[in-house]
Amino acid sequence: MTSNGGKLPTGFGRLWTAQTVSSLGDGVSHAALPLLALTLTRDPMALAVVTGAGTLPWLLFGVLGGALVDRWDRRRTMWVADTARAALLVIPAAAAVLDVLSIPLLATVAFLLGLGGLFFDTAATAYLPDLLRRDCALLERANSRLRGTQIAASGFVGPPAGSALLALGRAVPLLADAVSFLLSALLVRTLPAMPRPEPEARESLLRQARAGASYVFRDRLLLGLALRPAIGNIAFVAVETVLALFAHDRLGMDAYGFGLLLTAEAAGGLLGAGLASYLGRRLGTGTALTCTAAVEGLAVLGLAAAPNPYLAGLALAGCGAGVGATMVLGPSLRQAIVPAHLMGRVASTSRMLGMCAAPFGAFLGGWLATTYDVRAPLYAAAGLLLAMTAVTASMTDNRRVEAALRAAAPVGV
Repeated sequence: MTSNGGKLPTGFGRLWTAQTVSSLGDGVSHAALPLLALTLTRDPMALAVVTGAGTLPWLLFGVLGGALVDRWDRRRTMWVADTARAALLVIPAAAAVLDVLSIPLLATVAFLLGLGGLFFDTAATAYLPDLLRRDCALLERANSRLRGTQIAASGFVGPPAGSALLALGRAVPLLADAVSFLLSALLVRTLPAMPRPEPEARESLLRQARAGASYVFRDRLLLGLALRPAIGNIAFVAVETVLALFAHDRLGMDAYGFGLLLTAEAAGGLLGAGLASYLGRRLGTGTALTCTAAVEGLAVLGLAAAPNPYLAGLALAGCGAGVGATMVLGPSLRQAIVPAHLMGRVASTSRMLGMCAAPFGAFLGGWLATTYDVRAPLYAAAGLLLAMTAVTASMTDNRRVEAALRAAAPVGV
């Protein structure tokens, strides 16, 4: 069922490189698009439209996108999505050169990039377990590397690079992102082909999408795995909404110090992603998931009570470590136990739940900070995370995890 000593296939190296290059481009555009919008307007609502447009595809088409991925060849879906995103970025780059760039164009580009990301990410999530033969130990190792390089590329390297490239010209970061998508597409095309899942009985796309969503809600283990990021997003977005204000008013930090605070969180995420596989082996995946969830809640509680920037940075690093480990262990387990023909829909349903929860977190954070004080959202977030830990502990315990892995193992293994 697992093979701790197994080697990752060479095809994984190409997939890893492709996703790293793509994540680097994502980090560039993540910084460049809002800055480009800022050169056009100072209207906060217009800036919010550009920022929020990229998340809309997950809210509108998440489950339907998963159903389509389950019908299509996953490898082809990945390279087509990245090729389309590369071609798309040429349009705003040309508009920047011709000085006809506009907020509606940037918002449209952000939306279509998000739509391409939906198909690429869902297809990659569904392709990986086929490549690694649904071996949970190999999946944990693979996801640890993917998560670690994603944090490094999109969190550490990409945003500063995007800001620096923008200084060379408004089209430069867009073209750099296009090149990253094109390189990713070329690498994905060299991946080994995987057998397509056996087609289901002829059903409408909507019925297949509903079947995938109901599969998550009927299975207590999958539901527990989906609730963690959903409730976690409410808590973390509530914190992010007021974090800059908290750092300035309560900790006396300037913009540079706030950047260091975020760097500490990203560094913790790298550490957590690297330790995830070890924790899963030592504690069992279920217990490890409960522990990382508890660490997240306690770390946010520590952040709320932090009297100085140093302890705040330590708390954020601890929170990042918990999230980094959770984002390796949870998806790896899901990939190991979900049937191939449902993988796209289950993955997209889980991701959509998390994305839908984020706006509630933003509202909660803003309301609590306005009604009480800037620390109130942090205390509320810690309470939510610890309550979520208690509620989902029995849903994702070691006994349930092992039973699911045995049920998913091929006959004779």
